[in-house]
Amino acid sequence: MTVRAVIFDWGGTLTPWHSIEAADQWTAFASVAHADRPADAGEAAARLLAAEVRAWEACRDDHRSATFTDILTAAGLDRHEAAELAYREFWDPHTFIDPDVPDLFVALRDRDIKIGVLSNTIWDRAWHEAIFERDGVHELIDGAVYTSDIPWTKPHPEAFRAAMAAVDVDDPARCVFVGDRPFDDISGARAVGMRAVLVPHSDIPLAQQVPVDVHPDAVIDRLRDLLPLVDSWGQEPA
Repeated sequence: MTVRAVIFDWGGTLTPWHSIEAADQWTAFASVAHADRPADAGEAAARLLAAEVRAWEACRDDHRSATFTDILTAAGLDRHEAAELAYREFWDPHTFIDPDVPDLFVALRDRDIKIGVLSNTIWDRAWHEAIFERDGVHELIDGAVYTSDIPWTKPHPEAFRAAMAAVDVDDPARCVFVGDRPFDDISGARAVGMRAVLVPHSDIPLAQQVPVDVHPDAVIDRLRDLLPLVDSWGQEPA
């Protein structure tokens, strides 16, 4: 059956996986938010980290989404433009797309295949769009769903259906999902009837792992290996 859309996970898939100290992102935020009260910054960073951990537990266990504002509110803080800039600057080196992505996206577009993104994220949509714009691929993306905009996270079926709607495709059998997580990405995509491709190079934190008996339709070492797969699936009889 002809492939009409390829939908990608973001972190660990379109961007190579980077291991970080999770506390450092919140130290960057809190040190600016509490610049006038440096003694309070460490405690604020600890509250932010604890709130984020709870949010990802809800994502893992209940497939419930959260936003950046939710994290701040749970930690007793408000939005703070300068602190958010420091937070984003901390993350910036870890957000650049895989070098294979631009050519892959162009090749998919040349085949009239829609390109989508579905990311479990607390970040604002505008932050993700700015990253894609910086890397020169935003205009190649037909639709993107960030779970900070919807109630659910992967592997909830509604998250995948939202991603299909974003690229205007209603048949999951004509969609391919590409991701790095067996539970969130592969099991979720297979459950709604999509083909699923695993990119197995991410060092996923133990607390975010869920054992699952699922087999991807394919495993690839590099994103550039995806195109021959899509071509072969497109040649299969309906």
